[in-house]
Amino acid sequence: MFSKIDLKSDRFVVVFINDILIYSLDEYEHAEHLRIMLQTLRDNKCEFWLREVGFLGHIVLTNGIQVDPSKIFAVVN
Repeated sequence: MFSKIDLKSDRFVVVFINDILIYSLDEYEHAEHLRIMLQTLRDNKCEFWLREVGFLGHIVLTNGIQVDPSKIFAVVN
């Protein structure tokens, strides 16, 4: 499965081990990107239309990226 995804990864997909992040400029483009990827993925393992997502120790939001507070708790305290 990952070899099929890797072929697309230079366009709108970031793949890291078991996590796949699909990014787009707007909702219409995102719907098209999802359609393309769902031809490969199992829908029961997917989450859709998230306003924020944890990815590689960060929280990705619609307006930016921040460090996941749970990842730096020990350092801060």
